[in-house]
Amino acid sequence: MRYRTNPIDKTKLAQSLNNRRQEAAGPEHGLDASLSHNLQQIKQTLGYSADIVIREVRTGPDGNQAIALLYTDGLVDRQVIIGHMESLMLDTAPANNCGQESSVGASIASKLRQEVLKNAEIQDITTFDALYHALLSGDAVILIDGHAQGIAAGAKGWSDRGIMEPTTENVVRGPREGFTETIRTNTAMIRRKIKDPNLWLETKQIGNVTRTEIGIMYIKNIANDGIVKEVHTRLDRIKTDGILESGYIEEFIQDSTFTPFPTLYSTERPDVIAAELLEGKIAILVDGTPFVLVAPAPFVSFLHSAEDYYQRSDISSFIRILRYIGIFISLLGPSLYVSITTFHQEMLPTELLIGLAAQRERVPFPAFIEAIMMEVTFEILREAGIRMPKSIGSAVSIVGTLVIGQAAVEAGIISSVMVIVVSITAISSFVMPAYNVSIAFRMLRFPLMFLAASFGLFGIVVGIIALILHLCSLRTFGIPYMTPLGPLIPTDMKDTLFRLPHWMLTTRPRLLNQQNTKRGKQSQPKKSRQ
Repeated sequence: MRYRTNPIDKTKLAQSLNNRRQEAAGPEHGLDASLSHNLQQIKQTLGYSADIVIREVRTGPDGNQAIALLYTDGLVDRQVIIGHMESLMLDTAPANNCGQESSVGASIASKLRQEVLKNAEIQDITTFDALYHALLSGDAVILIDGHAQGIAAGAKGWSDRGIMEPTTENVVRGPREGFTETIRTNTAMIRRKIKDPNLWLETKQIGNVTRTEIGIMYIKNIANDGIVKEVHTRLDRIKTDGILESGYIEEFIQDSTFTPFPTLYSTERPDVIAAELLEGKIAILVDGTPFVLVAPAPFVSFLHSAEDYYQRSDISSFIRILRYIGIFISLLGPSLYVSITTFHQEMLPTELLIGLAAQRERVPFPAFIEAIMMEVTFEILREAGIRMPKSIGSAVSIVGTLVIGQAAVEAGIISSVMVIVVSITAISSFVMPAYNVSIAFRMLRFPLMFLAASFGLFGIVVGIIALILHLCSLRTFGIPYMTPLGPLIPTDMKDTLFRLPHWMLTTRPRLLNQQNTKRGKQSQPKKSRQ
């Protein structure tokens, strides 16, 4: 019996073999000696993207040696690319090949490293994964036919935002420069302020897709080695596709997620980061955002402003007292009004009580409902003012509050005293330097109002005790969140509620430093890092 066999489709067989070959040449596999194969693999992997530029030139003794220059349009400096192209076309012929054709590519690569690209940052590339990372990071990649190794030459030159004054942390006296979205610019701004060889920078790449560059900066022999190791451990545990802002990192590495209070401090001011590094803290920089994280971050760090250290100590201490009073009002203002007018009218003078009763005669709602209505309305208007264009955002929030408040009073929905209380509370919330702590107090205002409406001053006291217990239970990279208030460290109280003169601030925070606790003491760098 004869069996009939189907003829072999050579086209399908060639396509199958090519697909298997492409699968074998994955990102982790090494480059091939064939330039055409490498270029085909790169084009297919990147989807023949229009912004990936591939320029092939001929060089060598007989002009038969093929070299390719690859770069991403928009991420490179065109003048640098033009210089690389001229060098490849004119200066890459090897001096003496000794008749060995197989060594032409290696000779050209050696000459590129030692003579042609001597003014550029170069790195050898052996895998497709390293090639894609360099190419998509703004470097120019040079591939040589017959040589299974590439060269990445520094050519970064994308457009970025210039150094400007920070918009979220304004000061009357102090530097006017703020971080940008470029991590290398940010590290340079920090090094301008701290010219010490012990200022170390360590980098990581986080995000399987974005591969965002993360920088960890600290001053060796001042920062706690255990905290530095803990920062590295938590960053290495992050498994995600992308990191687009430092807020991603903050949520991944913070100590406790079940709290409205932040356990990492963020700022866009280089002078603040320099001061925190001198305290022994660690800065975490993320490429693509001007906000730099600081760890550890005790609670008192969020209540201090950079300007506290640029004014005289008496002025700074007075401003801090006003700040603490504002925080107290923003947290407990509506709650105290609700509890006193509902349960403890005997605490008010008779004339004031009669005036409040006359104002509330036409109001159909209890004080708690009034407060909730006004607080929610004001929060909506404030959020709307932030999201709207800057030219009309502030006008909408202020005018909207005045118009709605006045109309609500005339309609008899709320009392005029409630408008005053909510307005003072809202203004007091703006005295907090850190925006994320301000949000935490705004959130806690509502449960405290509920406790005040249910149990009066007793409910407020219970809520405050629960809040203090919660704050004392928090940790920030192993450091108690309420330090130096709890546990109480008298030597660290010189810069907590008040600020003593700079000549009296002779020691660094005790829990953050074990090696170099004295300010002004020279720290000797170690020969090797363990």
